[in-house]
Amino acid sequence: GPAPRSYPHSAVLDGAGAYRLRWGRRGSALALRLEVRTRGYVGFGLSASGGMASADIVVGGVERGQPYLQDYFTDENRVLKRDPQQDYHLEYAMENSTHTILAFSRELHTCDTNDKSITESTVRVIWAYHHKDMGEAGQNYHGSNRGTKSLRLLNPEREEASPASLPYFDLTNKDVPVPDKDTTYWCQMFKIPVQHEKHHVTKVEPLIQKGHENLVHHILLYQCSSSLNDSVLDYGHECYHPNMPDSFLTCETVIFAWAIGGEGFTYPPHVGLSIGTAADPLFVLMEVHYDNPSETEGLIDNSGLRLIYTPVLRKYDAGVIEAGLWVSLFHNIPPGMPEFVSEGHCTLECLEEALGAERPAGIQVFAVLLHAHLAGRAIRMRHFHNGEEQKLLAYDDEFDFNFQEFQYLKEERTILPGDNLVTECHYSTVDRIRMTWGGLSTRNEMCLSYLLYYPRINLTRCASIPDIMEQLQFIGVKEIYRPVRTWPFIIKSPKQYKNLSFMDAMNKFKWSRSEGLSYNQLVLKLPVNVRCSKTDNAEWSIQGMTALPPEIERPYKTEPVTCSSSSCLSCSLFLTLLCIVYITASTIGNTGTFV
Repeated sequence: GPAPRSYPHSAVLDGAGAYRLRWGRRGSALALRLEVRTRGYVGFGLSASGGMASADIVVGGVERGQPYLQDYFTDENRVLKRDPQQDYHLEYAMENSTHTILAFSRELHTCDTNDKSITESTVRVIWAYHHKDMGEAGQNYHGSNRGTKSLRLLNPEREEASPASLPYFDLTNKDVPVPDKDTTYWCQMFKIPVQHEKHHVTKVEPLIQKGHENLVHHILLYQCSSSLNDSVLDYGHECYHPNMPDSFLTCETVIFAWAIGGEGFTYPPHVGLSIGTAADPLFVLMEVHYDNPSETEGLIDNSGLRLIYTPVLRKYDAGVIEAGLWVSLFHNIPPGMPEFVSEGHCTLECLEEALGAERPAGIQVFAVLLHAHLAGRAIRMRHFHNGEEQKLLAYDDEFDFNFQEFQYLKEERTILPGDNLVTECHYSTVDRIRMTWGGLSTRNEMCLSYLLYYPRINLTRCASIPDIMEQLQFIGVKEIYRPVRTWPFIIKSPKQYKNLSFMDAMNKFKWSRSEGLSYNQLVLKLPVNVRCSKTDNAEWSIQGMTALPPEIERPYKTEPVTCSSSSCLSCSLFLTLLCIVYITASTIGNTGTFV
């Protein structure tokens, strides 16, 4: 059958290692190969929610030497139905004494309403297998042999073989007791051990303790202030916790992100992350998200990261810019909203000043991480050059908080003085009854893009804050107590909000969907306060100035995709006929009824 090498990407979908998916793009189609430890049937699907409802499913196997493969879909009640339009095409099937292997392909966009389009967004893959074949088992529910995993099928990591002899150092947790609760974020500070001369990190890999593949959900590495001292290294602590050490608050820029199912991150051949000089990260904070839904007790973890580095310097140093909404209470989302849009601006003014001073020829962005929390549904990174919109820098219309990693850009993008960037975040707060506030905890929200670029310049944050007073006027606030001595500050009038903090006032307001919508329109037009920071909390002079958000089409309109159904060659002809009929109908429609 087709050799695995024609599938450049692969992922193990289950904790036991029984289900491996290999895949690769072929023109306008996706080729897939399933290798599963079973002699029964194998199921594979794409789902919006990660559940069995409204999913696009294919089931196959080998029964008594005969291969079978069927395209199915489920309705919102999870009832499995055979798809009248069969879009999955079997290319190879094999069964031996332990495994079933199936290779098949499908067009990315099939014109079939029962199929999910495959785009660069995150895809929730669902998988299942059974020890019996479909014929014997019927629609036998797969017991415990099923699950879901988020992947990017069209935009996966690059795997590059790095020479085995390169030096590396590990940043790993030491015997962390994982609490017996659903979700834990554990933070530990480290000092980069390479300090005497410049080196380039060329690759970062996850080191996941054996057996903890499902426990360690994601790992983020932040750069901290270099003015800290070694006393911060002694202990780890839960992140985002009221008692966590203050030193953790100096760690704001993400240098690396890994999420479950992800591989390592490889820098492009001409770029490296510089370590060992005074300008480089010295203290870093590693955040590990543990996912323990069964609340198992007594787990001890030693997972972390391996950084592979080289003394042979590459041409450019990589930098990271955090762009979007400054994390603060000035970013807020009303409850009960099926859709609410926030925008963070990396303003023309900030880029003009920083690039003008350091790199008038522009910087090259090569990867982007889009970041929000649990209410996030979609994120788009918009790019404007002299006011004119370019292709999206990055997007994820199926954002999954539990699957965040840097997406490599297909081609590097130049950001020039005269450009501005807008991070557009879509949220759903349908299940919430109180305001959602910008903040660090996962129940708070963020709207950020981290840009990986070269050559490194002295710009770490390019963000914005909407004006708070106009937000409060929306709910009827007249005046606040000045000078402001408490945070959040206190309202003086009108009477219904007197002596309440602005957070309490916002929660007291009776939000309806239509109020929420008018509020959303207001917030997107408010003047913004510009954040434009250098390393170690220094600032460009534009910081603190007020700017108006650019007048742009909101929200971003996605380009329509052209679909091609592999099972229907006469479709295009049929569509042409339909159009003719429709045009005739609409012209006749003006003169009389058309039946």
